[in-house]
Amino acid sequence: MNVESTESLIENVNDDFIVHDAHYYVPAPSRWPIVGALALFFIGFGAAFSMNHMRIGNWSLLLGFAIFLWMLVGWFGDVVKESEAGHYGPQVDYSFRWGMSWFIFSEVMFFAAFFGALFYTRMISVPELGFASETQKLLWPQFSAAWPTATGPKIGDYQVMGAMGLPALNTAILLTSGATLTWAHWALIAQKRNQLSLGLGITVLLGALFLSLQAYEYRHAWHELNLTLASGAYGATFYLLTGFHGLHVLVGTLILAVMWLRVQRGHFTPQHHFGFEAAAWYWHFVDVVWLLLFILVYWL
Repeated sequence: MNVESTESLIENVNDDFIVHDAHYYVPAPSRWPIVGALALFFIGFGAAFSMNHMRIGNWSLLLGFAIFLWMLVGWFGDVVKESEAGHYGPQVDYSFRWGMSWFIFSEVMFFAAFFGALFYTRMISVPELGFASETQKLLWPQFSAAWPTATGPKIGDYQVMGAMGLPALNTAILLTSGATLTWAHWALIAQKRNQLSLGLGITVLLGALFLSLQAYEYRHAWHELNLTLASGAYGATFYLLTGFHGLHVLVGTLILAVMWLRVQRGHFTPQHHFGFEAAAWYWHFVDVVWLLLFILVYWL
């Protein structure tokens, strides 16, 4: 290959790289990682002392969570400012997408472990206990290998939470919220800002409504159905799965509320809106998990 062809090849490669990404943004040194470490220190310190009934533990927990909230607002605020200033090119956008993808995958595995615990309890543990030995029958003669069942020495007099009523209503609410969020996304692509704001606002309200109804459901289950964490394996898995999902709905609602505030400030364009997309990915993941919960925890 001669010199001219080599120079031409280099120019073409450079041109392709410039089209792909003219620069890769390297942020300035940030104080937020050390602030986050400090927050986690106070949270861990406070949790340890609180478990030992020491008053300083509660104050340490409060301080730790306050610092952690400050870190979240400040760190994400810096990212938003850098993004809106045009510092991020396609390479950074790819990094964000891969990061969010791996985060959601970790959440998938998180819930997979919980669903695995439910499967093991229902399909393996309880049936095996049905083939009781003479000693076990002597210790717990009332045991019945049927689901739901109490799995402790004290039979819990509780009622099962049915699928109809509030659980079915909450399912309809979450499915509707996924539709309104998709409607808002289409509006963003079509540059219909009013529709975008309306669809996103409705989604946030539906998320808040879901949480309110779930809180009412817990109160009803705890006080009227006598369904508590002490209600055997059923009570433990019920609150474990639905409670952690509720926590994810809370986080998703807060994220979408931040996206709505950003929309009001004129952020996001059809070509540049990964913050919105990441929030939408997370919310649709929460929707899918709830459908599995509704079928496996409430229905079957």
